[in-house]
Amino acid sequence: MLRVWLILLALAGLASAQVQVRISGWGGTDIAIVNGLLKEVVQPKLDRKGIRVVYQPIEGDYTQWLFNALSAGTAPDLFYVDIFWSESLFASGRVEPLDGYFSKQELAEFLPNLIQAFTYKGKVYGIPKDFNTLALQFNKDLFDEAGVRYPNQQDTWETFEAKLQQVQSKLKDVAGLCVVADFARFGAFAFATGWKPFDAKGHTVLDENFRRAFEWYTGLPRRGAARFAQDLGEGWTGGCFGGEKAATAIEGAWIAGFLRDKAPNMRYSTTFLPLDPVTKRRGNFIYTVSWSMNAASRNKPAAAKVLKALTSPEAQQWVLERGLAIPSRRALANNPYFQRPGKEPELNRVVFQGSGPQGGNVYPFKFLAYGGDWMRPINDALLAVMTGQKGVDQALRDAQAALDRLTGRR
Repeated sequence: MLRVWLILLALAGLASAQVQVRISGWGGTDIAIVNGLLKEVVQPKLDRKGIRVVYQPIEGDYTQWLFNALSAGTAPDLFYVDIFWSESLFASGRVEPLDGYFSKQELAEFLPNLIQAFTYKGKVYGIPKDFNTLALQFNKDLFDEAGVRYPNQQDTWETFEAKLQQVQSKLKDVAGLCVVADFARFGAFAFATGWKPFDAKGHTVLDENFRRAFEWYTGLPRRGAARFAQDLGEGWTGGCFGGEKAATAIEGAWIAGFLRDKAPNMRYSTTFLPLDPVTKRRGNFIYTVSWSMNAASRNKPAAAKVLKALTSPEAQQWVLERGLAIPSRRALANNPYFQRPGKEPELNRVVFQGSGPQGGNVYPFKFLAYGGDWMRPINDALLAVMTGQKGVDQALRDAQAALDRLTGRR
């Protein structure tokens, strides 16, 4: 009996000696993913180090919750940071720089564009857990029915548009593409021209390169190559595509799960976005989320170990094989998963490669500390032109004036 009590006391002492590291992310479908990852990959790595991960997913407005929790001193040790609002959070001083926990060699194991995306004033504030870029999905049956060649990675805006026009003219009630008044899609084409969102002074100039992309994109419906998504009762290109209202879509790997449910039998394929016919380059966004550390954490060394486990090769392999996300580690570029036959591995492969040289001019989906306020004037201009409320000249003048006020350009 004494021996049993001694064992129980020893176990109790071991449990109490464990360091607890709290982590948080958003709720919804992410909960099952993170729970599976923790159970099968992460926690077994940490048990022998005396670390226990406590996962606290957040339903509702995660961004507001995180900012409030950091201000109140109740935030967890590790948490998700979306690239879109990352700079305003990093500027607050409430996020721990990670350069002291990760060597240069360890950081070099991740895709450089992703590490740069979470670098603020020369310091790294987040390790990308995964990412997405944009790619072009096309319905093979609709192109076959129209007798039109499939889009391919050699297409320029002009040859791609010609294919869309042919499909739209030959198939009743099917758009070549459905377009949205959103910089989150249009911006990739502006980047292809060589245009940059900000100049050296932090100002935005809607120059001739921007205008060329703007005129091409907003003119697609007028030239019979696309229809406005709202006119098709949809809010995104994936919705048009999944309902076979459009023959193509411009989305990231997130469309795979939607199509799996919405159109499981659709024969679709994926290629890169078309090339600017002038620069012969394409553009793209990087959409990414990091694991970042609370600057006020009392368990920073343990939290760093958890962060490394969450972004380890084994963890990313686990996520990749389940078709859940695109890995952020360079070593997984030639992963056998990407070479498997099938529409989803192909989609993931093209999205992964879109972050590198084949993606062309690639920028993170962030706009200094302005966030959505920066995109709004451009989105308003896109909407005004595509709905016929304004001409291109007036829409761009109004957008430039609004951006000048926002960024302090005189």
